[in-house]
Amino acid sequence: MTTTPAASAIKREPQLPGQTVVVIGGSSGIGLETARRARAEGADVILTGRDPERLQRAAAELGALRTAAFDATDPAVLDQFFQGLPEQIDHVMVTGPGPYYALLADLDRERAHRDFDAHLWLAVAVAQHAAGRVRPGGTLLFMGGTGSRRPGIGLALISAGAAALHALIANLALEIAPVRVNLIAAGFVDTPLSASLLGDDLDKRRDQLRTTLPIGRVVGPTDVAALAIHIMANTALTGATYDIDGGQQLVSG
Repeated sequence: MTTTPAASAIKREPQLPGQTVVVIGGSSGIGLETARRARAEGADVILTGRDPERLQRAAAELGALRTAAFDATDPAVLDQFFQGLPEQIDHVMVTGPGPYYALLADLDRERAHRDFDAHLWLAVAVAQHAAGRVRPGGTLLFMGGTGSRRPGIGLALISAGAAALHALIANLALEIAPVRVNLIAAGFVDTPLSASLLGDDLDKRRDQLRTTLPIGRVVGPTDVAALAIHIMANTALTGATYDIDGGQQLVSG
């Protein structure tokens, strides 16, 4: 009588062996979890972030190849960072700050410009730097959101930005091919950023989502990281937006 090895005993080859993954915004939350997953899949990681201490803690945990603490929306510093990268890298993931919600009457024009810089212009700048640096078939991967798909009070700015980012990614995928360009659009993700945005309402929001989401639980950074690694590894994927919200768009609230 023969026996079949347990599924857990079957060895799986790593998805990113010997590759280099740059995570802009990789010191916490989704960026850090993606970097952690990339390391587990055999990749070297280069991390950036604004907070030097938090960045160094993340780098020490993961054994990062290198780090750089800077504001990625500063064009001169971003250019300097890319010039200092290895001649060829495989993937760049860009996470950003949270969205700027504001009623029309309260809209801060300067802050709105910073929000567009952090989401739209940063994507353009990274794509410009990717030419000749990211290998053919490698990936640029950006983060967006699904929360603004439905019109609502105070959502005018982020709704416009989300629509623009979706269109931008599709066009960049054509313009810088064969480098691949994709967008992850997340709903609520249980991260430190979400905690800072919601404050005392965080637990209430978690409970609401556990009750209403079809998946019966809250989406976490590990869920998004798993999707990010899949997009990096699957060379057939480009020019697309991948929603990950646990079915949040399918239910009210």
